[in-house]
Amino acid sequence: MSWEAVVGLEIHVQLKTRTKMFCRCENVWGEARNTRTCPVCLAHPGALPVPNAQAIESTVKLGLALGCEIATRALFHRKHYWYPDLPKGYQISQYDVPLCSGGRFTVPGPDGDREIGIVRAHLEEDAAKSEHRGGRGGRISGSTESWVDYNRGGTPLVEIVSEPDIRSPEEARRYLQLLRQTVVELGISDAEMEKGSLRCDANVSVREVGETGFRTKTELKNINSFKFVADGIEAEVARQIGLYETGEEVVQETLHFDPASGSVSALRSKEEADDYRYFPEPDLVAVEPPEEMIERLRAELPEAPGVRIRRLEAEVGFDLAEGLVTNGRDELYTRVPGDRRSVANVLMNQLVGAGVDPAAVNAEELGKLIEARGGIPRAAFTEALSASADSGFKADTYLAETSISDESELDPVIERVLAANGPQVEQYLSGKDGLLGYFVGQVMKETQGKANAKVVNERVREKLAR
Repeated sequence: MSWEAVVGLEIHVQLKTRTKMFCRCENVWGEARNTRTCPVCLAHPGALPVPNAQAIESTVKLGLALGCEIATRALFHRKHYWYPDLPKGYQISQYDVPLCSGGRFTVPGPDGDREIGIVRAHLEEDAAKSEHRGGRGGRISGSTESWVDYNRGGTPLVEIVSEPDIRSPEEARRYLQLLRQTVVELGISDAEMEKGSLRCDANVSVREVGETGFRTKTELKNINSFKFVADGIEAEVARQIGLYETGEEVVQETLHFDPASGSVSALRSKEEADDYRYFPEPDLVAVEPPEEMIERLRAELPEAPGVRIRRLEAEVGFDLAEGLVTNGRDELYTRVPGDRRSVANVLMNQLVGAGVDPAAVNAEELGKLIEARGGIPRAAFTEALSASADSGFKADTYLAETSISDESELDPVIERVLAANGPQVEQYLSGKDGLLGYFVGQVMKETQGKANAKVVNERVREKLAR
């Protein structure tokens, strides 16, 4: 049988507001535990919520960027469940009348564009953060105790729910990365997975190619990197196909993906939908975004990242174009003069290692540096990249140094390296071409990074070809 993945993502984005969603507690990350709380977010009797106007505007702006319809009248609801991270016993969320619904998001790929449907983008308050101790990997399973930090409780959160339109793990990664970049460029969130301001759950099922219905799905919870999203979906798709092909059935359950082993394991069964007993929040009035605000926010939207990928693709190819845009380096790329592919490669590789802010880089001077990089020592080039965002940076300071290009100087070093690495030479001659980089690296080490890498590469090839 031929199978295809059927995937939908639920993406949770913490909004970058000064205060929490329904109280005036400061919305900050990394503070001492339980120091950013008040009677409202701790659910003391008689405390009443007041909605955050900035969070509402941010959600509307996101909805417009996702091509959603903005509700003329949206309601907050109480979503009931009992867990220590929810002191009220319910979460203030949106249910049947969210702020944003019915959008489309274009995801460029190497074989064309794909449109992913957006079911809804709704605004809610985040739960507190549970810390499980004594177990493996900070999970509740096997832990000896659990602690709760209520600083996060009440933080404004947008949940973006996609249609089950994603058809591969790689497409899921692209969608998530592009959506994250969109959020960052809108200025509404830092969207950092390592800090928890961007979190992702994946609903996964499979079906035969040509099948139109949907089979039983499982949910992968709280995946915390783009790579792990793709890896987790790939592992779960393979598991489900294996079950069907051996005559078994997929059970609806919530799963955990372990990146170390590449396997999924059950967290809890989910035989039927949870009953959250939604009802309208009686302490909050309806949200009615004024048309003037909607049009003002629409006028503020930047060009979509997907459009920029397609524009740059003609210059540097799809992979580099996607990398430049989703890593926020395409604006610098457009300012740096020089050979387009060389500029893109430096920005996506060496500049990342230099750890500088792309917005602060002197583009003209960086262009001079890239153009002349073959004639200066690698160490000097690396040092220059690290300084490229400094005030007063000049490429000429580093261009004064010259790399060793004279074959009479390089050949003895190359011959010593090859003589000292006989087994690796034999492996290379047997077809292991990847070892060429190893030999070049050893020569660069011997010359303290001063050798011309291009010349070294050519001379090593020539000597090994004899």
